[in-house]
Amino acid sequence: MQTAIALALSLLPILMIISALSDVTTMTIPNRVSIALVLGFYPTALLDGLSVQDVAISTGIGLALLVAGMGMFALRWVGGGDAKLFAAAGLWIGLPGLAPYLMWTTLAGGMFSLGLILMRNWMHPYAAGAPAWVGRLLAPKGDVPFGVAIAAGALAAYPAGVLIRGFHGVF
Repeated sequence: MQTAIALALSLLPILMIISALSDVTTMTIPNRVSIALVLGFYPTALLDGLSVQDVAISTGIGLALLVAGMGMFALRWVGGGDAKLFAAAGLWIGLPGLAPYLMWTTLAGGMFSLGLILMRNWMHPYAAGAPAWVGRLLAPKGDVPFGVAIAAGALAAYPAGVLIRGFHGVF
C-alpha cells in the first residue's frame, strides 16, 4: 500500500517537470498535464486517507486559483496553460502549502524572468546556430514561459502540502 501511495504522490513532481520542460521548449503547457493533475489528485487523496474536509478545501483552493489564473490570463500576464497549471498544482498543495506555493512561485517567477532578460540581452546574438526553441526563448521581446516558475513553486511547496503532510509512512 505504501508503494502505491508513494507512486501516486510522485505524479505531481513528474508532471511539474514535464510542464516546465514543455513550456521552455514549446511555450505551451499541454492540457493533458493539467487534466492528469486534476484527475490524479482524487485517487491519490483517497489512497492517502485525506479527509473529505481536506479534499473539499483543496478543491476550493484549486477553483480559487483557477479564477485568479483566469484573471491573470485576461490581463495577459500569463498564458492559458499557465493559469490551468497554477490551479491544478494548487489542488495538490492544499491549504497547508498554499502560502509557500504562492511565495515560491512568485520568487521563482521573478528570478527566472530576470535571468531570462539578462540572457536575452547577452546571449541572443549567439542563438543563431541553436535549436529553434532556444531562439524563441532568447528572442528579445519574447514571452516568458511562466510554467517554469509554477513548477518550481509547486515542487518547493509540495512537502508542506496537504498530501505529503498526511502521509507519514514514506516521508
